[in-house]
This record gives sequence, structure tokens and C-alpha cells, in this order.
Amino acid sequence: MTLSTLDTKYNRRIYLQAALRWLLLSLGVVLFSAVYEFFSHGVYSPYMLYAFVFPLAGGALPALLVALRSKGFFPGEAARSLYQSALATLTVGSLFAGALEIYGTASPLTIIYWIASGLLLTAALIAVITQRRRFVEEIS
Repeated sequence: MTLSTLDTKYNRRIYLQAALRWLLLSLGVVLFSAVYEFFSHGVYSPYMLYAFVFPLAGGALPALLVALRSKGFFPGEAARSLYQSALATLTVGSLFAGALEIYGTASPLTIIYWIASGLLLTAALIAVITQRRRFVEEIS
């Protein structure tokens, strides 16, 4: 077995584990949202209702797609950490905005979650581009 085959299997395992964690987190958010809205006396918030989409569509699905790749480039730990932080920020921001909306109030501070997640996503993209550039230089 070559080193690249071992690296590919290791990366695939990391991304499969990440997909499972994001799926479980998505289920946890669904459960939290359901319980929170159950005790909110019939008041619903789209932010709370759809907060599970961030970890599911942004975390579990992409991680699974990357894990199913047979070989090639896998984003590194820095890019993964930044991306996961952005998704966590989006999820928490959505839950927070939903809780405020259910309570019947609003806060201008909720915009900070969207700005912070945008900055984290941008940093993750820069990390991926930088790592990809190094990867292409190494194989050529």
C-alpha cells in the first residue's frame, strides 16, 4: 500500500466521521427546536424551525460527498475547522434569532452571527485555495 492510498483512506474516514457528527448535530437541533417550540405556546419561528438545515445541508452532505471521492485533494484541518466554525455560528445564530422571534422581540446583535459566519467561510475558502495551490505544485 502506498502512502497516498493510506492518506486517502485516512481522509475518507475523517470525512465520514464528520458527516456522522453533522447528521447527529442536525438531529439534535431538530429535537431542540421541537421542544422549544412545544413550550412556546403555539408561537413558531422560521429561524428555529429551519436551523437544522445548516448542519445537514452545509455539514453532513458536503462531508459525505468529499468522503465518497476515490482520490485526490482533501481540504486540510485548518479549512475544515474554519468551515465547521462557520456552520456552528450559522446554526447558533439561527437558533438565537428564532428564540428572540418566539419571545416577541428582536435584537440588532443577531446580524453579528451572519457577519461572523461569512468571515469564517471566507477564511475557510482562502485556506482551501492556498492548500489546493500547494497540492497542485507538489504533484506537478
